[in-house]
Amino acid sequence: MNIHEYQGKQLLKQYGVVVPEGKVAFSVDEAVAAAEALGTPVVVVKAQIHAGGRGKAGGVKVAKNLDEVRSYADQILGKVLVTHQTGPEGKEVKRLLIEQGCDIKKEYYIGLVVDRVTGRIVMMASEEGGTEIEEVAEHTPEKIFKEVIDPAVGLQVFQARKLAYSINIPNELVGKAAKFMLALYTAFVEKDCSIAEINPLVVTGDGNVMALDAKLNFDSNALYRHKDVLELRDLDEEDEKEIQASKFDLSYIALDGNIGCMVNGAGLAMATMDIIKYYGGDPANFLDVGGGATKEKVTEAFKIILSDEKVKGIFVNIFGGIMKCDIIADGVISAAKELGLDRPLVVRLEGTNVELGKKMLNESGLNIVAADSMADGAQKIVALVK
Repeated sequence: MNIHEYQGKQLLKQYGVVVPEGKVAFSVDEAVAAAEALGTPVVVVKAQIHAGGRGKAGGVKVAKNLDEVRSYADQILGKVLVTHQTGPEGKEVKRLLIEQGCDIKKEYYIGLVVDRVTGRIVMMASEEGGTEIEEVAEHTPEKIFKEVIDPAVGLQVFQARKLAYSINIPNELVGKAAKFMLALYTAFVEKDCSIAEINPLVVTGDGNVMALDAKLNFDSNALYRHKDVLELRDLDEEDEKEIQASKFDLSYIALDGNIGCMVNGAGLAMATMDIIKYYGGDPANFLDVGGGATKEKVTEAFKIILSDEKVKGIFVNIFGGIMKCDIIADGVISAAKELGLDRPLVVRLEGTNVELGKKMLNESGLNIVAADSMADGAQKIVALVK
């Protein structure tokens, strides 16, 4: 789950991470009032969307008076920002962060991720702040420094100081930078984050080490432990189909293709998408109905797939273990009859109650193409869509 920059800063502030003073605004008048309340000669008007690259897309403006705040807020609110992370459709700006300006001396990058190779949290640092870390990794990888953190003892002071020296933090501020990193690590662990990026981390003219931006992502599987984080969810920033899927505990991710997929098991779902691509098709989604799906869950999953206008055909690929094939068949029949199936449907069933499931589908009166294997099903749906 993602949250907005201003929400991330409020959360980090609770852990002692230094951030600029700022206020959220949902209208032009609120933006002007926020700038007036901050009382600084310079304020920054920042679009709040769940995507990076806002500055390059015109979503970050520096205002030197209230008239400029009003003008910039009016320009940005309601604007559709297109960045390298939003895709060509962009995201509409519905809220702003009005933040005090600060005297920036140098920009750096600090990030925390879970390294799947070592199974440990890694803190990364670079003196190339303000630039996408992917660009730094591609063009100047030697400027990225890493510390692998032992989960038994956590981030150690010597590791934080080592990173600070590596990225050339001024000697007199190394202590503050280390304190910043330790606080960021504590927040990352205690809130079950999957990513924490501070880009840029800045050193200011008055000797502060401060998070000028903050991107926090959270492990969705751990949100039951963090009701306070769950309350920060902005449904306007998420795909409607993914929101609906989450209500029924379905694992659904929208993609750009035109072949809808309904599969049980994450591994099989990934393999299904791969084999569709292998035979020249494009999957429209990742959808795992899970091992313990009910008829209602399957029906809802089918509805979600059919609600995507890009979907020109559907491939149901079920290997029944815990998940019984007749339950899948019942859900598919139910949803297809309720919504009116007007697109090609290929079904491959194997496993528990497979013969009963196939019998139900054959007697349903629906236009269903049976597949003997995963490869056979993928070839058939690709051919039907084309």
